[in-house]
Amino acid sequence: MSQVEPVIAIENINHYYGKGNLRKQVLFDINLNIDAGEIVIMTGPSGSGKTTLLSLIGCLRSVQEGSMRLLGQELNGASEQKLIQMRRQIGYIFQAHNLLGFLTARQNVQMSIELKDGVSKKEAEAKSAAMLEAVGLKERINYYPDNLSGGQKQRIAIARALVNHPKLVLADEPTAALDKKSGRDVVEIMQRLAKEQGSTILLVTHDNRILDIADRIVDMEDGYLTRNAELTSTSS
Repeated sequence: MSQVEPVIAIENINHYYGKGNLRKQVLFDINLNIDAGEIVIMTGPSGSGKTTLLSLIGCLRSVQEGSMRLLGQELNGASEQKLIQMRRQIGYIFQAHNLLGFLTARQNVQMSIELKDGVSKKEAEAKSAAMLEAVGLKERINYYPDNLSGGQKQRIAIARALVNHPKLVLADEPTAALDKKSGRDVVEIMQRLAKEQGSTILLVTHDNRILDIADRIVDMEDGYLTRNAELTSTSS
């Protein structure tokens, strides 16, 4: 029986910023596998390397040393064109929802679909409306971001990230600007939709209130992975 390759397979990744005397190592010998359908939360103090690692996995930076395979493709040595192609297969959710204020909720989501080839305007409209309904914004699809709460804006960002059914969703502090209830709501929506779609989620957070949605917790400190543990159902 052939083994299924992980969605993310990282071996011996090192990363540096700056050049010459200013060159500084920020990631040290990172090894991490994440399987299809897993929800993994990465925690750690500010400056520990979480966002750098996330940006490498998200094809927003080039791999310098080591091997990083994403959806079966090696990213070390990948051309800019290949990185762009890979980015199209990933859903991104950031702390700032990055919505376009002059577009309605539906138009913000629809724009993500229209970047794909071969999708008609009518199909894009129907898909974006259905996705906004799935995140609980059926009554708000024609609202502009300025007329929505922080939690509602983040739901639009989730809809936009998931509407193309990506195999991988990367979320960087998606609850940081939200109150407890809104933050809980948005991660539970992410969890439910990702499970329905079979997506893998890697979520960076400082928010201890949402750790229980994860299958596994990964800790980073000073550029090293310091913990990589599955969550058990028993509370300590």
